[in-house]
Amino acid sequence: MNSGTRPEPGLSPERLVFFTDALFAIAMTLLAVELERPHAKELASARALGHFLVEQRGSYLAFVLAFVLLWSVWRRHHKLMDEVVVLSKSFVGWHAPFLLLVAFLPFPTAVMGTSITNPLAQTLFAGTMAAMLLCEAVIKEIAAGSGLIDGDPALIRRHANGSWAVGAWFLLSAGLAWLVSYAFVLWFVAPLAATYGGALISRLRASRPERHEPPGAPAPRGSKRKE
Repeated sequence: MNSGTRPEPGLSPERLVFFTDALFAIAMTLLAVELERPHAKELASARALGHFLVEQRGSYLAFVLAFVLLWSVWRRHHKLMDEVVVLSKSFVGWHAPFLLLVAFLPFPTAVMGTSITNPLAQTLFAGTMAAMLLCEAVIKEIAAGSGLIDGDPALIRRHANGSWAVGAWFLLSAGLAWLVSYAFVLWFVAPLAATYGGALISRLRASRPERHEPPGAPAPRGSKRKE
């Protein structure tokens, strides 16, 4: 996009980046705000404080896990936006549910922290993460398929496949939470799901017959139409 060309009102990449970064920062801060503070009784002695901290271990585990997950989602979004040169209405529109789920995550994190082995608490957290990751995957698919990026669309699609895989991994853990109390352990190996599950989805998508575009259809941005 030429530096002298102004984007359509409401479709400025910079404003979307600033807003998204701010919301992620607020959500990650709220994770700590939700942690329970010790009262005078717990501060009366080192033993009482130690007992309180041990009792809150589930909250600290949930906090660290949610913080790392939000950080990883933010980093991926940051890298994607570094490639985006123009926005579309669908690309911006899918940020609404995506950021809604980012802002909501501190609540299921706090709920799970009070009883980390509770199957409904795990389901609430896993369901929120799964929905967030599926929105992330759709955003990447739109970026790759609508010519919004100044880069390799195939690479963005591979990243989208990783997001689809991790979203499915969280959905699987939500179901297992009703059978196994420690299903949340699966979340710690989510990077493996992104790597191997994403590669599997990429192979499955590559094995599908190619779609032939009708004559005169515009070529995706960053690609060249074969003569």
